[in-house]
Amino acid sequence: MDVSNLFNSNLDKIKISAIRRFDQEVSKIPGMLKLTLGEPDFNTPEHVEAAAVAAVRAHESHYTGMSGLLALREAASQFVAEKYDLQFDPESEILVTVGATEAISASLMSILVAGDKVLTPAPLYPGYEPLIQLAGAEMVEIDTTTNGFVLTPEMLEAALIANPETKAVILNYPSNPTGVTYNRSEIKALAEVIKRYPVFVISDEIYSELNYTDEKHVSIAEFAREQTIVLNGLSKSHAMTGYRIGFIFADAILTSQIIKTHQYFVTAATTVSQFAAIEALTNGKDDAAAMKKEYVVRRDYIISQMTPLGFEIAKPDGAFYIFAKIPADLEQNSFDFLIDFANEKQVAFIPGSAFGKYGEGYIRLSYAASMTVITEAMARLTAYVTEKREL
Repeated sequence: MDVSNLFNSNLDKIKISAIRRFDQEVSKIPGMLKLTLGEPDFNTPEHVEAAAVAAVRAHESHYTGMSGLLALREAASQFVAEKYDLQFDPESEILVTVGATEAISASLMSILVAGDKVLTPAPLYPGYEPLIQLAGAEMVEIDTTTNGFVLTPEMLEAALIANPETKAVILNYPSNPTGVTYNRSEIKALAEVIKRYPVFVISDEIYSELNYTDEKHVSIAEFAREQTIVLNGLSKSHAMTGYRIGFIFADAILTSQIIKTHQYFVTAATTVSQFAAIEALTNGKDDAAAMKKEYVVRRDYIISQMTPLGFEIAKPDGAFYIFAKIPADLEQNSFDFLIDFANEKQVAFIPGSAFGKYGEGYIRLSYAASMTVITEAMARLTAYVTEKREL
């Protein structure tokens, strides 16, 4: 009996991540240098690894509660209080998730129904739309390309008025792919708009510890707490991508509902990883500082090499990505441009088209790669562009 046509029809709207597909395709090319994925090249701090090993040796291999270890939630509560002036009760307002990815999934699946709309500044990380589509909802992109990738209160209000079916607004800052972040006055102004409408804010702040401005990271939860679901985690701040530890911070009324979805998705996050996370958020609360310093050096070097070639770059204030506009005299289809570059020079970036329709004409490269790889990649890019212009 053929059952292949019995799947959720919303799956027809979804494709495998364009980032992963492109990365896999170019990985087949011998000698490839990859500045594709948001994977820190740093090792997890040794004291965090030691905590994981200690947990294994202590036979900490059983389920935790659905919300995660209370000691971890207490550590997370203290961390965001100290770092971002946020107050969340560890017993009722924090959930430990399987990475920020599961935090996104649990949050969206808890609030969306068919017919809802979700507003997002664009271009943006492509991991949200498939989940929105699975719920039968629709993502509405707000074009920020003409404003340095910054969402203004006026843009947001216009989109909310034009889309009365809006259930949620997603913010991701510092941003993947642009590296743009928001200062206190900008976030406060966006929050003032949000508070005039009955909508959720899903604030993906996974790169909060990689903020290169003089002002510390500001969460919109500080200004619109009752409507905000804050997502965060340790993958970027502590180079713990494989540990899969994320967090949801929200008012108790919200977490009491989201935990239902979270429970049936995963039961609970990995126990050993949770013990490592306690160490990361306590004794390693400033572990990102050394990484951040190195990322700034890499960012500035890339900009110094690409700008003379004609690439337009909005200088990133956070995360570890460069989102560059392809010079007008070169191939404007970002996929074709990078496939040719990969074949000619064995260097891989990510096409801007992977980040939605407003990303076309751009390329994204991750400076979470080593300086050695970055230096060689820039030399090859310079040679490639020079040769193309000589044809």
